[in-house]
Amino acid sequence: MEKEEGKLTDVSLKELSRKLEEFSKERDWEQYHSPRNLLLAMVGEVGELSEIFMWRGEVAKGLPNWKESDKEHLGEELSDVLLYLIQLADICGINLADAATKKIVKNAIKYPPKAQ
Repeated sequence: MEKEEGKLTDVSLKELSRKLEEFSKERDWEQYHSPRNLLLAMVGEVGELSEIFMWRGEVAKGLPNWKESDKEHLGEELSDVLLYLIQLADICGINLADAATKKIVKNAIKYPPKAQ
């Protein structure tokens, strides 16, 4: 992991997975982490993420008109979704990085660039 302006960057999915597993074990929460429960928790977080954008209309790339506190809240909700997704993939035995890489390749074949 590198540090950039006081923030951690380049954290791998594997590292996040390890931290989540440790966090859950320390709290004895693993018993609640079935695929169904993790999926429903993630869907709830997607709902919270959606609320941030509700009634704002179209939003410009980079969120130039947003308050810093709104951006921070957005980052927290995006993180919640990501962390539940990682846990769901782990509990289902899916290597998320590998699956995502394969999906990008598959999409590139399915949707080739326009010929110029």
